Amino acid sequence: MTFYDIAHESWLSISGNKMRSFLTVLGIVIGIMAVVIMVAVGETVQQSITDQFSSLGTNTIMIRAGAAQSAGVRGGNRMTLTMDDVNDLAKLPDVAAISPTENSAAQVVYGNKNWSTSMVGVYPGYATVQNIEMQYGSFFEMSAVRNASTYAVIGPETAEELGMPKNPVGEVIRVRNTPLTVIGVTKAKGDSSMGSQDDMIIVPITTLKKRIVGSRFPNSVNMIALKLYQDSDNNIATEQITQLLRQRHKLKENAVDDFQITDMKQVMETMNTVSSYLTLLLVAIAAVSLLVGSIGIMNMMLVSVAERTREIGIRKAIGAQESTIITQFLSESILISFIGSMFGLILGVGLSQGVGRLILHYNVPFSIWPVVVSVSVAIVVGLASGVMPAIKAAKLNPIDSLRYE
Repeated sequence: MTFYDIAHESWLSISGNKMRSFLTVLGIVIGIMAVVIMVAVGETVQQSITDQFSSLGTNTIMIRAGAAQSAGVRGGNRMTLTMDDVNDLAKLPDVAAISPTENSAAQVVYGNKNWSTSMVGVYPGYATVQNIEMQYGSFFEMSAVRNASTYAVIGPETAEELGMPKNPVGEVIRVRNTPLTVIGVTKAKGDSSMGSQDDMIIVPITTLKKRIVGSRFPNSVNMIALKLYQDSDNNIATEQITQLLRQRHKLKENAVDDFQITDMKQVMETMNTVSSYLTLLLVAIAAVSLLVGSIGIMNMMLVSVAERTREIGIRKAIGAQESTIITQFLSESILISFIGSMFGLILGVGLSQGVGRLILHYNVPFSIWPVVVSVSVAIVVGLASGVMPAIKAAKLNPIDSLRYE
């Protein structure tokens, strides 16, 4: 028999009982569709993580004041980082840009409108560390920090919520009765797990501490953000930062660090590893439905062998070899699995892309893996499910088969 003859015979056998074949194919469709969607979910999570960290870059390091928590209790003094630390860290050979950061909630007023947002006091290097681009105006310079100038750079969402003009440079806003002149508006970057950079007010750190918040510790900072050069080794830079801060803070050899260093590259790698394991878990759960589908194929083929016992006997009586009988039933099993896999692939890709683009407004990444998985499953599940029924059919005694009613 040629390949065409085998395929034609298999199709006639499958289409002979449409409802049973449809339900069997449906099990494979659901299984493949579930696997494809779970793979898409995992890849979307990884892509989202990569996109969020790309806005900062993997060569960014955050240093927070205070020792790490131990047994639920934070050790050390929170006021452990200072402006002097920032100045010395800026001299390290791998540091491309650096800025202290001080955060505060803000109720900003413009005209007859007000809006609750976040305010951050920084150095000009903050724009480089955070990869901030300007839509209008410019970022403030170091002279604004030295003079505690009442300048503000705002996010586009903040400007929109306040009903400001399209280009609000030169407009005056008020925070805690302190007038601030808008000198720039950042380009929209969207939300991330680290908060929205589109809804915030950025001011010189001295302005925040002296004019707005009125801090009792003007030299202290909550966090220092720095960016390394592209060719820098994050591990070496982290070790240099640790040694410098320990030396500056006069920590004894056995004393714990009174600061916390977060390497964004390590954080991204850790989150990607976790999301990979999560994807594997989701795929494993979805694969259970594939197992159920393969059992359905096996059950259908066993029933088919029982129903076609007399046909098998006639074939063997006129000279059909066992290998021909096995090939015939295996081809039917593979065809069922192949049809289900292709429909499952189409539905899985269609649903994941449709939901991502139309509902979530996110570009779901598409990879070749779902296609490879679908074709592989079509062959493997088809063979595995059809082997036992095919062998059973081939081993039937032709005399007994002809007598079968």
